[in-house]
Amino acid sequence: MGHNVEKNLKLIQEEIAPYNVNIVAVTKYFDGDAIVEAYEAGLRRFGESRVIEASEKIESLPDYVREGSEFHFIGHLQSNKARRAVERFDVIHSVDSVKLAAKISEYASEIGKVQNILLQLNNACEVQKSGFSKEEIFGVFEEIKSLPNLKILGLMNMAPLGADEGKLRELFSDVRETRDSLENKFNCELPELSMGMSQDYVIAAQEGATMLRIGRKLFS
Repeated sequence: MGHNVEKNLKLIQEEIAPYNVNIVAVTKYFDGDAIVEAYEAGLRRFGESRVIEASEKIESLPDYVREGSEFHFIGHLQSNKARRAVERFDVIHSVDSVKLAAKISEYASEIGKVQNILLQLNNACEVQKSGFSKEEIFGVFEEIKSLPNLKILGLMNMAPLGADEGKLRELFSDVRETRDSLENKFNCELPELSMGMSQDYVIAAQEGATMLRIGRKLFS
């Protein structure tokens, strides 16, 4: 697998070379050995979506990999798992309610940590997906921004599976424009846009993504 990760990473990097973007290697379906091999190939950001399983996997990693890496939580986060997520993850991509943000703030305050978060924007209005609508995000942004021990880095988005290129460009550019509007309205900097996965990462990079969440394409 190591050879494949290295080879796959090289191909992906060539495709996104013109753009200022980082890869979050999505390792949720892979074991600790895959993380080690990806680390050896040069990756340093790893994405997981199950708090308990990920915590155990991360704890089992060699010290140099664990200490040299950033761990990103990219799945739907339940409030009852928020404390463990704050203890374990450097960035939480999927903050989708004021209630969840308040829990994260509370637990981060308890351990003296400033938790980096992204707000999940569901601008395709998919009922099966979490996230704020565009109207909601403008309504709650000030409240979340004022919570202690939180740092909003930017926005996260999951595009609909099977969307065509035109629709993807429309959605991704809309996320970027929403971010720009939030920066202007609330006088803040939101440098990160987490959007794009294995099937659409090139389009996401072209439309302004700063973090691509890539799993299958790296580890196949």
